[in-house]
Amino acid sequence: MANKLVIVESPTKAKTISRYLGRGYSIKASMGHVRDLPKSKLGVDTEHDFQPQYLIPRDKSKTVKELKESVASAREVYLATDPDREGEAIAWHLIQATGMDTSKARRVVFHEITPDAVRNAMANPREIDMRLVDAQQARRVLDRLVGYNISPLLWKKVKRGLSAGRVQSVALRLVVDREREIQSFVPVEYWTISADLAKQPAKGRKPSRKDQFRALLVRINDEKVEISNEEQARAIIEALEGATYKVLEVKQREIQRKPAPPFITSTMQQEASRKLNFNARRTMSVAQSLYEGVSLGDEGDVGLITYMRTDSTNVATVAQEEARQVIAQLFGDKYLPEKPPVYTKKAKNAQEAHEAIRPTSVKRHPDAIKQYLTSDQYKLYKLIWQRFIASQMANAIIDGTTVDIAAEPRSGGAPYIFRATGSVIKFDGFLVVYQEGKDDDQEEELGSKALPPMTEGEVLNLIQLLPEQHFTQPPPRYTEASLVKALEEQGIGRPSTYAIILSTLQERYYVVKDGKALVPTELGMLVNDLLVEHFPDIVDVNFTSQMEEELDDIASGERAWVPVIKEFYGPFERKVRIAEEEMQKVDIQDEPAGENCPNCGRPMVFKMGRYGKFIACSGFPECRTTKAIVNRTGVQCPACRQGELVERRSRKGRRSIFYACDRYPDCEFTISAKPLPQPCPACGGLQVEDGKNGQKCIRCDGQGNILQKSA
Repeated sequence: MANKLVIVESPTKAKTISRYLGRGYSIKASMGHVRDLPKSKLGVDTEHDFQPQYLIPRDKSKTVKELKESVASAREVYLATDPDREGEAIAWHLIQATGMDTSKARRVVFHEITPDAVRNAMANPREIDMRLVDAQQARRVLDRLVGYNISPLLWKKVKRGLSAGRVQSVALRLVVDREREIQSFVPVEYWTISADLAKQPAKGRKPSRKDQFRALLVRINDEKVEISNEEQARAIIEALEGATYKVLEVKQREIQRKPAPPFITSTMQQEASRKLNFNARRTMSVAQSLYEGVSLGDEGDVGLITYMRTDSTNVATVAQEEARQVIAQLFGDKYLPEKPPVYTKKAKNAQEAHEAIRPTSVKRHPDAIKQYLTSDQYKLYKLIWQRFIASQMANAIIDGTTVDIAAEPRSGGAPYIFRATGSVIKFDGFLVVYQEGKDDDQEEELGSKALPPMTEGEVLNLIQLLPEQHFTQPPPRYTEASLVKALEEQGIGRPSTYAIILSTLQERYYVVKDGKALVPTELGMLVNDLLVEHFPDIVDVNFTSQMEEELDDIASGERAWVPVIKEFYGPFERKVRIAEEEMQKVDIQDEPAGENCPNCGRPMVFKMGRYGKFIACSGFPECRTTKAIVNRTGVQCPACRQGELVERRSRKGRRSIFYACDRYPDCEFTISAKPLPQPCPACGGLQVEDGKNGQKCIRCDGQGNILQKSA
């Protein structure tokens, strides 16, 4: 009979760890938290030092009973929950819930589930770190005090079902403030003038496109160009009529471009959004499965990545050494930097206790284990593998060139200065493996275009002048990736909270997605405005960031948690009382749907549910008639030629959008890509969106050659 008990959170983690320990160990899973605050009441004693009133949820009672029995028969109990504050708190709750004798409790921590890491942790147990537990308790109590005081107020003054989480509300304010900035933005007209130029071909040689390039007008009379309207642009074009174009100066410089650091939680979520189109919740779910262990055939269950909730870019020396061996083997010694790079985390309030997210062994190439992974696991593991390998490689070397060209007017006077820039990759370095993704508003990559060789004084041929009208653009809306980045930079939230924040905003219908952009709803803007008016501190970025610092002080032992909560709660409680008296009741009217209920004849209205907007009878609850909102595409179904393709939303999995025939179930045609109204010019078949600006036919290859599998 096993006399050593190991408790982890999940069955998958238990299964993986069991392979690394001997016969004397029994592995049990707690299935996450075993104690929590009650859902039906505040659960915090504000009169007695804010003591939490924990209870064992009904759905965990059987698990806790079984754990108690296992604990009672064990000589030693190893609490191997996750290596962060929440994991530390779960370990402490396990002791309390099972009535465990603390003398036999051992806390073990590992950041990767591999044989060496697990055995090393088991050989070096420690006691529960109550500083980390208190920091987690303080966060839980703080969030409960805010949520369970403000949310009922919103229910009373606005509508039932609303919530006002502490960090969630700050994230909502960022999205709303950005939207208001966009709405109030006034575009300003401006013009640019570019010149398409070419080197003069040698005698007997035809002009080549490689000798052509574009330059931008940057200076007139030694002053920066500012062209406000078409009239000014036309005047410049006229002044340049018949001008001579000569190379004024050629500057060349070598640019060293460093690789991005290995992933932390926020950057992994950002890149998975940019490159894989994963939302934050999907990314973390897949990462969890890679961390806890995947069965690799004869090798058995193996944890493939290190712990995925981290804000540290630290890398273990042994991992760097292994990476250097793999880099030398795959790419050669010239791709190795002289010394392993050291990355310094610059995010506000970052912790340095953990490692970055990396493969547990870079020798496991993504393609070598692809057969054992789901599609999502393979995509994310490959991204993590590439990012880590690239982070340990040599810098890329880029040759940058800047050419100033003087356009000398035929009428004389000061020359007009045009500038062309180019860059080519001299040594690809880490770029051979990985290049960090960009948001839509980021600049063009270095190394993306080359200029022909030119010398000072060289005369160039003008192909054409290109005056272009522009308007200044408002800041872009947040995406999940850029909002996570903003939260991290401001020191708001923690790695474990980003995905929850984003999903809650959308589930409460405070924010909806337009493509990847996050757009606040009217409800979201209303809730935000009420919180800004009555609880300015709660939705203040700096105040929230300061609270994170105070929670960090608790974790480091510099502050006690009760005084921190007490200092917050006094002013907060007064604001709640004032808001109860002064906050005006808001009558939110349901938007008419423009049709009557087929059952009772009363008007139908738009309502918001778990899966988005739907149409319901205004006579609810007497009449419970509902119907889905049908977004029509105007495209005929290619299968039955009778129905129309309409937008549908799956309620399973990730609730993704797809398109189906409106004659379902008589016609069961569906397609995931968005259908386009224009038929294929080659075969007349259905065309769908393909990539950002592309399209493709589902029936032929675009040339009229019918595909084997077609609709």
